[in-house]
Amino acid sequence: MKPRYEQPGISDGTTFTCFVRSESTFDFAWHHHQEYELTLITAGIGTRYVGTTVERYQLGAMVLLGPDLPHTFASEQSEANAEAVVTQFRYDFLGPEFFALPPFRVVDGLLARSAHGLRFDHVSDEVRAHVTRLPHLEAVTRTVSLLDVLRHLAEDATASPITGPGYVMAPGLAVRDRIDAVCRYLQQAHTEPVELAEVAALAHMSPTSFSRFFRRVMGRTLTDYINQLRVETACSLLTATSLPVTEVAARSGYRNLSNFNRRFRELKGLRPTEYRAAHPQTGNG
Repeated sequence: MKPRYEQPGISDGTTFTCFVRSESTFDFAWHHHQEYELTLITAGIGTRYVGTTVERYQLGAMVLLGPDLPHTFASEQSEANAEAVVTQFRYDFLGPEFFALPPFRVVDGLLARSAHGLRFDHVSDEVRAHVTRLPHLEAVTRTVSLLDVLRHLAEDATASPITGPGYVMAPGLAVRDRIDAVCRYLQQAHTEPVELAEVAALAHMSPTSFSRFFRRVMGRTLTDYINQLRVETACSLLTATSLPVTEVAARSGYRNLSNFNRRFRELKGLRPTEYRAAHPQTGNG
């Protein structure tokens, strides 16, 4: 139930790893690792889970995630395939003091900010092309190209944090394991009624203690997190099917249409019908 700890395979003679992840579907696989991870989506759409944040991703989406930040990408089932270019590296992959050197301090700041995850919504096509080519370059050229990409990203003033200001990395493995067990459970169960006592039992806590614990660690209430999951599920249904809004609400976990409309507008700034109109349909339902 806890996130899988990944240790990326780094080939002999290299200092970081870069590869194309191509699968029929990206399944929910909650995990973390000690490396920074730069991910560019090159095929498919879906939902991205990073720390406390759940949001949809589109073709061309790019994020930089700091070490030990739990995350996963789950692609839409209606998509023909899912593909991403993934680069993973440690802070000292070029030496322990490399990013402290004056020419690279701007990159050092970028890496520090990635502790909460960074989303790049306005990165240029040129930078995306550089990232796409990384897995196919020889070692020296690949290293120089990665540094150039990081420099461009560090200079992007539009980069925005993924997790909110309330997110604080769990202070220890025991706490993190409890939260991760809960997050994995909710990802599967959020479209059904969720009982506080049942969720609290996963963390071996009383409902009252768990509510305080969840809010302290996640920076939001359990109800707020469930609503975030449900609204993202609704977004997927609105864009991938022609189901009536009432059916979308029900399939997303809402038994009350007024509550669904209110929660949806709070999180997306649009009514469900407006959201559907603004996003082209990607499936037939």
